[in-house]
Amino acid sequence: MQFIKKFEEIGVADVALVGGKNASLGQMITNLSSAKEILIPTGFAITTDAYWYFLDKNGIRDRITATLKTLKDYKDSKKLQAVGKKVRELITRCPMPKDLSDEIKAAYKELSKHYKQSDCDVAVRSSASAEDLPTASFAGQQETYLNISGDKALIEAVKKCMASLFTDRAIAYRVENNFEHMKVGLSVGVQKMVRSDLACSGIAFSLDTESGFRDAIIIDSSYGLGETIVQGIVTPDSFTVYKPTLKKGFDPIIKKSRGHKAVKLVYSGKKGKAVVQVRVPKEEQIVFSLTDAEIVRLAKAVVVIEDYYESLYKRWSPMDIEWAKDGIDNKLYIVQARPETVHASQKQSQITTYRLIDGDAESQKKNLICTGQSIGQKIVSGPARVVANASKIGSIKKGEIIVTKMTDPDWVPAMKKAAGIITQQGGRTCHAAIVSRELGIPAVVGATDVMKQIKDGEMITIDCSRGNLAYVYRGEIPFEAHEVRLENIPTAPVPIMVNIGDPDSAFVTSMLPVDGVGLARIEFIISGAIKVHPKAITQIGKVTNKADREQIKLLAAAYPNPRAFFIDSLAQGIATIAAAFYPRPVIVRMSDFKTNEYRNLIGGKYFEPNEENPMIGWRGASRYCHPDYTDAFALECAAFKKVREDMGLDNIKIMIPFVRRLSEALCVIESLGKNGLKRGKDGLEIVMMVEVPSNVILIDEFSKIFDGFSIGSNDLTQLTLAVDRDSAVLNEMFDERDEAVKMMMCMAIEGAKRNKKPIGICGQAPSDYPEIAEFLIEKGVSSLSLNSDSVIPFLMRYK
Repeated sequence: MQFIKKFEEIGVADVALVGGKNASLGQMITNLSSAKEILIPTGFAITTDAYWYFLDKNGIRDRITATLKTLKDYKDSKKLQAVGKKVRELITRCPMPKDLSDEIKAAYKELSKHYKQSDCDVAVRSSASAEDLPTASFAGQQETYLNISGDKALIEAVKKCMASLFTDRAIAYRVENNFEHMKVGLSVGVQKMVRSDLACSGIAFSLDTESGFRDAIIIDSSYGLGETIVQGIVTPDSFTVYKPTLKKGFDPIIKKSRGHKAVKLVYSGKKGKAVVQVRVPKEEQIVFSLTDAEIVRLAKAVVVIEDYYESLYKRWSPMDIEWAKDGIDNKLYIVQARPETVHASQKQSQITTYRLIDGDAESQKKNLICTGQSIGQKIVSGPARVVANASKIGSIKKGEIIVTKMTDPDWVPAMKKAAGIITQQGGRTCHAAIVSRELGIPAVVGATDVMKQIKDGEMITIDCSRGNLAYVYRGEIPFEAHEVRLENIPTAPVPIMVNIGDPDSAFVTSMLPVDGVGLARIEFIISGAIKVHPKAITQIGKVTNKADREQIKLLAAAYPNPRAFFIDSLAQGIATIAAAFYPRPVIVRMSDFKTNEYRNLIGGKYFEPNEENPMIGWRGASRYCHPDYTDAFALECAAFKKVREDMGLDNIKIMIPFVRRLSEALCVIESLGKNGLKRGKDGLEIVMMVEVPSNVILIDEFSKIFDGFSIGSNDLTQLTLAVDRDSAVLNEMFDERDEAVKMMMCMAIEGAKRNKKPIGICGQAPSDYPEIAEFLIEKGVSSLSLNSDSVIPFLMRYK
């Protein structure tokens, strides 16, 4: 055939002939089909020669060129729309040349025969010759048509694909990237459909798309055909898998986030309408769309594809992959793979950090409008431009923040003017997210009902600098940005660690020049992701309030039972932090809520006493060893065990807080062992926080029980000076620089060194007071663990 190439006949060397998308499919089918993880539905490419033949046979090439020349300014939205529409109509109104039509029909008949169908259902996708290249992404610029069946429908879909080379966004993108319109040809891919309308589909990236963290695989999934994710109609389920230990044979699903999957695209079953949007049953919405086994299987396929393209291109090659699960045979298929271009072309030579500088946490909370998923690690302020639909995008001015339901490719010219974008719908792989990354502007996606909460023209600030969760505030809030080149950052006299509590910020924080994590707090995971008191999980029968019981049931709906929900959710939070820093050590403190904080968790009121002074109440080691908390402590231990044994993240150390007595220390060690966390087994180290004066006094005895120490300066100051650190009246008396506190820290360091045990500090003191840090270094502290925003300023002091 003159104009048709089977996927098996093409590869990446044929981009000029079949476009980037088709070339990549052919390359994978030819070279990866033997890999058991990779199933790819076959098809054929209608070549770029066919596209030029179509134009010339109908005599419209010069007319298209002349029409495009009338567009003097592609930023003129109205003129762009008029020119694009005129060119597209020129193409779609022309007949398909008979010889070309006959070849397409013959190839389609052969494909149908291959799949033992009379007229097989196919996806018809554009594949431009300047699309999906390793250095330039044209993804989403042209159209895709799903569930196309029959000769007539196929020919019409092919013509529409050809016309889509001149969508408004494609025209603007080519101008922006200096591609000449009439030197970019278009191939059309015809691929057997996967019946994901009966199951699920989605997108996978071989890196974290926000931070650029290379060792993560991100999988987005929703029910039905994949267009709902790309178009931002749904917020998909999202899963993160850690590559290094996956390659070692572990199952490191380090994060699972349930989306809002209210609708799906399915086959319509009606003539003239290929697909239709339908509601997803409630019972399916509240569970995950993929099983753990399927997540791991997909992740392994992603690794195979990324490794192959790295060997092909001889460089790091992060991949953007579309996949689908067939609801008939229940197999997972790869339907597309293209290079990810945003991070692949970036070199991590500098760090830019952003921070709000106006007001305290309380005032920020007061001005908070909403939250959503964070895209782009930046902060911006600007007037809000609330836009109901694409017909109104002409009103958008430079520097405004677009607020809308969801964007599609027609919004691109307007998005280039915006300082930021907020959408009600969508996830990290929706159109708004993808384009925002390419444009380098921050976006907040999946901000529920935001269009009702923001007035057109009001000044707002969006903060995407704090990990996966973004914050939208009223008013123009001052912020600062610090840019530091990595080669200019000096080293300190001792290892510098970092304190972290929110797993969502772990990937970004891990890029700081630190030696590991000196304090990972799990309280944020329990209060933020789990929300339920552990004993309300183990003894749910004692939770008598119906609303509380229903809330627990809903939170745990995606898991086999509430116990699995608690263990898996806690394990995922810990694992995300451990993976971000792997193989650097990560010291994870077991839960250190006070009783008043535990009471605030769902069901907490049924299990927590009312204490006059929770700061010195039932907390830390005394809680772990208490008969009333044994079953709850076992849940924590199970989560730690899962991270180390099932996910292969053996870089975590366990830290025990608030140990008052030697008997408590021995009890905790014994309890950990009974729960599968035996000190020394597989290199497990157990560290104690030095925060009670008895820890300092008996440092020699505690050294026989633990593998190391970390000074908790907050509680050590409180208990040395007998100052309640929650008391506003005594606030001025709370000072880590007090001579008595410094003496305590000095004695602790001397005692640890005497017993050849490492001792660091993870309290607030060295972050707030550099002179304390210098004092501790002088006394021989093993390491300093600082808050993330203190790391760079502290290190720059040694320049």
